[in-house]
Amino acid sequence: MGGWAIAVHGGAGVDPNLPTHRQEEAKQLLARCLNLGISALRSSLSAIDVVELVVRELETDPLFNSGRGSALTENGTVEMEASIMDGPKRRCGAVSGISTVKNPVSLARLVMEKSPHSYLAFSGAEEFARKQGVEMVDNEYFITKDNKGMLKLAKEANSIVFDYRIPILGTCSAGAGAIESALQMNGLPIIIYAPETVGCVVVDSQGRCAAATSTGGLMNKMMGRIGDSPLIGAGTYACDLCGVSCTGEGEAIIRGTLAREVAAVMEYKGLGLQDAVDFVVKERLDEGKAGIIAVSNKGEVACGFNTTGMFRGCASEDGYMEVGIWDQD
Repeated sequence: MGGWAIAVHGGAGVDPNLPTHRQEEAKQLLARCLNLGISALRSSLSAIDVVELVVRELETDPLFNSGRGSALTENGTVEMEASIMDGPKRRCGAVSGISTVKNPVSLARLVMEKSPHSYLAFSGAEEFARKQGVEMVDNEYFITKDNKGMLKLAKEANSIVFDYRIPILGTCSAGAGAIESALQMNGLPIIIYAPETVGCVVVDSQGRCAAATSTGGLMNKMMGRIGDSPLIGAGTYACDLCGVSCTGEGEAIIRGTLAREVAAVMEYKGLGLQDAVDFVVKERLDEGKAGIIAVSNKGEVACGFNTTGMFRGCASEDGYMEVGIWDQD
């Protein structure tokens, strides 16, 4: 075993024109979450405890698309989803359609530990949350002024907006049909590509891996839409070998079972962690766009993406630490 390692992400696919102040805000949040996780690991918290702790912090801050600050549905409400997985016994928990639970990742862990199931959704998940006594808030708590404005722009463009905080001047008001070379999801136009799902992966000093992912989904998404984040093997996976969290075009991540693929090529092809991540990004996304963070039971940490950038931070026990956005960071 090579000691502990941790990685955190705030989404893959970043507008190249992202304002400098927003870049700095993102880096500061990622660094804060990394340091929170590092302190917990140095205090001998288990990997599963650390991924929950870090993702809760990301859900509480409205900067990224999870918890408070989540993207809005076509009806102007919030439907959040999250998952968590503990590598040693591959225990997992997931939730979708969450509208009043302050920290969906913690509810996902309760599904894993306090229910006979692995996945609960919508009214059933909310009822389970009430019975477990978790902190509940009104749906309005999650809705920000910025999100309301971007939902309006998305509706005017008749499109799903990925980066709902950074509209490209003129694209939204012009309408989706006027956008040249628009990216598509299942044949439908997407005017700006920069999803901001959050996630964390950890291997602790005992070599135990864990992963957690949380999101509000897509701005202007259909009611009831479920993405990759709560799907074990797609957006989140952890086993004896590694822990993986994905972000990006959910439908492509689901088709490629991306998180599980990292573990599979390590196990069956004998690839190392970074080579496995690179292989999956290159070979398993077809024409999709996504990013991956991962740790191995050897204390390695890796990331990979095929987008313009990914909000990310990595650290390991040997002193390595990096916070970056762009490919050249």
